[in-house]
Amino acid sequence: MKLRRSLSPLLLLVSVAAYAGVLASPLPHPPRHGNVYVICHRGAHENIPENTLAAYQKAIDFGADFVEIDVRTTKDGQFVSCHNDKVDDYTKDAKGFVKDFTLKQLKAMDIGSRIGPQWKNERIPTFEEILNLCKGKIGIYLDLKDAPVDQLVKMIRAHGMENDVIWYASRHRLHELEKDCPKCFPMPDPGPQTFLPRVMEEFKPKVVASRWKYYSEDFAKACHKDGAIVMVDILKDNDKPCWDKALAWHTDGIQTNRPAELIAYLDKHAAMKK
Repeated sequence: MKLRRSLSPLLLLVSVAAYAGVLASPLPHPPRHGNVYVICHRGAHENIPENTLAAYQKAIDFGADFVEIDVRTTKDGQFVSCHNDKVDDYTKDAKGFVKDFTLKQLKAMDIGSRIGPQWKNERIPTFEEILNLCKGKIGIYLDLKDAPVDQLVKMIRAHGMENDVIWYASRHRLHELEKDCPKCFPMPDPGPQTFLPRVMEEFKPKVVASRWKYYSEDFAKACHKDGAIVMVDILKDNDKPCWDKALAWHTDGIQTNRPAELIAYLDKHAAMKK
């Protein structure tokens, strides 16, 4: 491949990487395990209550790159991480929508004992608590369920973490993010590859999200060609055959429920290349 001498060193690096099938990451922190970011779905929650500070701390201890959090708004306008819109599956203390409880009421709920008695003091964490825990230690994959973009951006800026958060949200919310925080990282999910060209044209993203059922080698190549890296959800019970394909397709990040196994897998592959 011939490259013009007028290319800048950075452009040259990106061009060579893209030609080789590997795109230089636009994120400020490179992956810790080979060339693939490890994203802990709802934290490292094997035998630990999901979306809790304990699960996020375990992800940090593992040396993962990102924790996935689900942000919702309480009745009194506070922000918490809870995947489901109701608390019914997490506690015996109450039933109902997260948005119908105050933060004080949510904090009174025991969401850990269903996993084991050692977790009885685990509580639904606030967004502020998550930022304080993760800063300087791990990135945040923010799945925006129900919260105003501008207020979340304000909190993230107050912590100096604009470069540490990638945003998974609806099309409308991602456009809000572009206005409120031009330096932030919106991460659109086109769904089927048919919609990928439209998404790339509309957002010109540096990061794209995908789910395994829609993902393919062609999907990855199309994103890399347009200068974006891909974070793909692989949340199947039998992940390893998918991991094999993902590495062969030069996937940039994998969201998993099994971070310890994925990290060991990636470290082994990285060692074999040396």
